Amino acid sequence: MQTPEESTVAAAEAHAYSWEQIIVGLVMAVIVAITFANVVVRYFTAQSIAATEELSIALLPVLAFLGSVPAYLHDRHIRVTFFVERLPRRWRFFAARLDALVTVALYLFITWYAARLTYDQFRFEETSPALGVPQWWYTIWFPLLSFVIAARLALARFRGTR
Repeated sequence: MQTPEESTVAAAEAHAYSWEQIIVGLVMAVIVAITFANVVVRYFTAQSIAATEELSIALLPVLAFLGSVPAYLHDRHIRVTFFVERLPRRWRFFAARLDALVTVALYLFITWYAARLTYDQFRFEETSPALGVPQWWYTIWFPLLSFVIAARLALARFRGTR
């Protein structure tokens, strides 16, 4: 039986947020803040802040990539389980491993091609439409996040920890 202090610690650990969830919350707050600022400015001046849409679009993939990690690790992601649920217990284990392997492979595939895209944008000196900053500043996050996510998912699934 747990003491009250141990149960409080266990409850706090169960409700602790992962670093992905914290970053997702911060990115969402930034998107909401800049979008709200754009709406207020547009209401009072009939002019839009051009950079807000570009920044929001640049932050949405970060939100999507990092938001997928907790969903996957806590089995809250979208999946079709019709066939897997009908497999024998032993085969379900292999199906879960195959799922993890394919997911990690997908993120590594994204890492490779996103790195090539980022390099091409760097090499050809592409600039963003609204701010005129190098486009690779926005896309550098794709290969970095994809690789980190692949490593995180591989460690979590193949070590048996979540």
